[in-house]
Amino acid sequence: MYLNELWYFGALSQQLEVGKHLHLELLGQPVLLGRGFDGEVFAIRDICPHRGILLSSGRLLQNKGKTEVECPYHGWRFGTGGQCVRIPSLTEEQRKTRDISKISTKSFMVCEQQGLIWVYQGEKEPKTPPIWLDFINNATPKLYTETVFNCHVDHAVIGLMDPAHIAFIHRQWWWRTENSMHEKAKKFGPVEHGFSMLPHTPSSNSFLYRLLGAKPETEIRFQLPGIRVEYVRIGERYVVGFTAVTPANDNQTKITIALYWNHPVMSIIPNALLRKGLNIFVGQDRDAVNAQQKGLAYDPKLMLIHDSDIQAKWYFALKRSWAEAQITGAQFKNPVQAKTLKWRS
Repeated sequence: MYLNELWYFGALSQQLEVGKHLHLELLGQPVLLGRGFDGEVFAIRDICPHRGILLSSGRLLQNKGKTEVECPYHGWRFGTGGQCVRIPSLTEEQRKTRDISKISTKSFMVCEQQGLIWVYQGEKEPKTPPIWLDFINNATPKLYTETVFNCHVDHAVIGLMDPAHIAFIHRQWWWRTENSMHEKAKKFGPVEHGFSMLPHTPSSNSFLYRLLGAKPETEIRFQLPGIRVEYVRIGERYVVGFTAVTPANDNQTKITIALYWNHPVMSIIPNALLRKGLNIFVGQDRDAVNAQQKGLAYDPKLMLIHDSDIQAKWYFALKRSWAEAQITGAQFKNPVQAKTLKWRS
């Protein structure tokens, strides 16, 4: 089940140059995400209504100051709002009698902020804007990485939020080891469309946190449809880790991680080394979730236990509540209540 009437992460601003476009698969549908020659971002359904070819296999053109998407098959052109503006095969007489403005491909609302491009999935006007990241103002990511999990979005989400797997899947000296496991207690509370591991001193068994010096304060938020943000603050300094878990289709989920910071220690570490660490970390999650699919193919009954799996239970409860609100028209009610969770990791 995909959730509608929500903003989904599409791409990073730096991935989309002026006059360029790219193809996305989002919730099982093809999307062309482009940046017009005026610098504005747009999104349309990546299907030509004429013969069904992907419009993203064509090119962007500028015509009288306006950006147009040209289909590579027959040269049909579409404006950034999805309306057809040109059919080259029409004769002069046919142009007088054929109203091509009635031909279109679906367009999507987009929003670009803080170096992130969001695509709205839904038929109603959005009630809220996309997630705004705290502390960073209008900063853009200094580093990012992407990968694809070969699984349904639900397994990607609960796999990434699972605290009990860390000492087993992410065994490395700079993060955690099996021998460093100990009991933890964290306070949680509801936030808009999700929940938060409320601000706390991060675990003492993480070398990276210690590297930041002083006494960092960490908050981790999860918000629908699949956004995880970790805020680490040391006085006026911050490191913000943005993770988008975006469903491409039923069997593939794109994971995008972007880092923002103004902490001098982060600037000392070479970006190549930071990216390698991120790729190792998310690659371990990817490999574990992909391996899980072999067992899930037998459709086993799964277990979610207290307290380490409560976040997964909250995720499914949030999805049910959101879907019910869209069906009934009632206001969304966040089912998460403040609670302290305990586990060993």
